[in-house]
Amino acid sequence: MLGFLSARQAGLDDPLRLRRAESTRRVLSLTLNPDRDVDRIHGNGINTIDIDAIEGRYMLSGGADGVIVIYDLENHSGKQQYTCSPVRTVGRSSRHVHKFSVETVQWYPYDTGMFVSSSFDKTMKVWDTETLKPAEMFEFEDNVYSHHLSPIARKHGLIAVGTKNPKIQLCDLKSGSRIHVLQGHRAEVLSVRWSPRYEYILATASADSKVNVWDVRRASGSLFTLDQHNGEKSKASSQTVNTAHNGRVNGLCYTADGLYLLTTGTDDRMRLWNSATGENTLVNYGKVCNESRKQLQFTVSRGCSPEFVFVPCGSSVAVYALHTGELITMLRGHYNNVDCCEFHPDFQELYSGGKDGNLLAWVPVVRTADVEEVSNGENKFPWISAPGFGPWSAGWGGAGLRQGGHSPRLLGCGPALLEGLASWTALWPCGGATRTLA
Repeated sequence: MLGFLSARQAGLDDPLRLRRAESTRRVLSLTLNPDRDVDRIHGNGINTIDIDAIEGRYMLSGGADGVIVIYDLENHSGKQQYTCSPVRTVGRSSRHVHKFSVETVQWYPYDTGMFVSSSFDKTMKVWDTETLKPAEMFEFEDNVYSHHLSPIARKHGLIAVGTKNPKIQLCDLKSGSRIHVLQGHRAEVLSVRWSPRYEYILATASADSKVNVWDVRRASGSLFTLDQHNGEKSKASSQTVNTAHNGRVNGLCYTADGLYLLTTGTDDRMRLWNSATGENTLVNYGKVCNESRKQLQFTVSRGCSPEFVFVPCGSSVAVYALHTGELITMLRGHYNNVDCCEFHPDFQELYSGGKDGNLLAWVPVVRTADVEEVSNGENKFPWISAPGFGPWSAGWGGAGLRQGGHSPRLLGCGPALLEGLASWTALWPCGGATRTLA
């Protein structure tokens, strides 16, 4: 801990290195939180969840019962044990509720005043959060599997929609109409995802085993199709040429920087691709159990070094190292298959939903204080008890350890002193709560 602070104070380290190191530690210690419950509202399985990117406070969930719930994740009780309660619900009694299973929900990227949902009732609805009434509704000829709004778009308001029809629909929020169709798949489109790096780049995954990458400004077809064999025809049979998987491709997820694209398929494989060239990086994640016939929602961490992938795997959530494929751990807590998970980058927490109808919160283990004492009970670090030294805190706003917002002056601070301080505990604010660091 002190090594990070000293290097930062001396200007030897990236200012974000300590933050990345602590974020990584927190992700590696994720466990099911016994003190936080999420109210069970859905009568059937939970297909999709989304946490707003503006405040990081509100979570949407959509279920197989057609119900949509908005949860407040903030602890208002001030107690260690609390329940995340719904603040708004589009229940079965609402005349605006989806008639069949809700497949995707997503907050509007720039404002929590609006969100979008799509369903097997062949509709996609744009909701006013305040009134819980649809401000706009798009109707399709087939079941809707997936939709996605660009998280960075400033020059367009397009929603990409994947349906049972092989054609990808582009709907314009500004005009309220379907303005364009992308043709290139031969089976239903199970997942669509805009790039977080380039606002006009779109990836689509289909039951035809293919993943296409599009520039929606072009009218001449897709930019390229992902090939699991990287163009080496000697390794590919005639059936697997230009295919991303050997089965249905039902999951897409970009890394936060948009440099890589992850795909999952019913061939029980997950693959990592260079999003610019379409090259298969050949990272081996092993067998990733995937029996879903619909979209599988998985997620990638943000702010860690290295980054991690969280992917539903049966009744568990598997955690992999992004670039090595190493299986880090399996998060077990659901009683049935997990269909969706979402990472909360502000607190390094994970939320998952499954066919058991439960929403589970996975949180980091809090670091406990580790004060070393000599066997005879004397203080091993007498300088800590010096006049004017109280509880120590390290803040992001300044270098080194601080007391009351001002850096204490350590006279005669030599290597021995620094070595002693290294095993002391520094308290620092992270994500609005006080965390402890050894």
